[in-house]
Amino acid sequence: MGKATRDRSARERLAEQRRIEAQRDRRKRMLTAIGGALVLIVAVVGLVILVNSGKDKSEEYAGAIAPTTREADGSIVMAKAGVTAPVLEIYEDFQCPACKNLEDTSGDTIKRLAAEGKVKVVFRPFRLFSQDPLKSNSERAANAALCAPADKWVPFHDRIFANQPREGSVGFENDDLIDWAGEAGITGAEFESCVKDGQKNAQVTAMTEYALNTAQVESTPTVKLDGENITDAAFSPGDLEKAVAAAK
Repeated sequence: MGKATRDRSARERLAEQRRIEAQRDRRKRMLTAIGGALVLIVAVVGLVILVNSGKDKSEEYAGAIAPTTREADGSIVMAKAGVTAPVLEIYEDFQCPACKNLEDTSGDTIKRLAAEGKVKVVFRPFRLFSQDPLKSNSERAANAALCAPADKWVPFHDRIFANQPREGSVGFENDDLIDWAGEAGITGAEFESCVKDGQKNAQVTAMTEYALNTAQVESTPTVKLDGENITDAAFSPGDLEKAVAAAK
């Protein structure tokens, strides 16, 4: 083998060695980057879990419900005898997903505060939606709620939200509403006729006009404490309880 051939062979071996080392360095950098990304992902996930764990959780309330009465305007008052303040008003549409979220998150806290005599709760269901099928769903549910006797209104209210149809689909059919009312202890031909005939639709319209034009409600849910909008706080049971305590 001549000197030129030996030199070329040496250069080729050196080039191959450098290529292998470069590939090894690239793999090492790639593994380092992947490892760093995984560490970051784990850290972010851990932070999300930590943040979520610090949020208020929906509490379970299995105690007695404060007495409920219906006002002439159709609203339902839930309060112990003699409790007139502070006043927590809840404007809601049974078809509204955020309203269901409020019920799931803070519904039990609201019931407990009322049962403890710490607040007077006024439920003001109305029909926010103006296009079908949401409009008709909302109107049937609100009508059925107005047909329900006041003393069984709260458990029926909860069942309506628990069975809320997917937004954009037809739901809250009259026969279903009657079945759910039966689960809440509401039965009888008078109630069924009220639901099927839409006997409270005119009052639903009046309550809607009050919410939108008088109370200036722009979205659902809207939660007011002594007239002040506290909707954001209402989604946190802890913040809601603090607001009620401060108002009293």
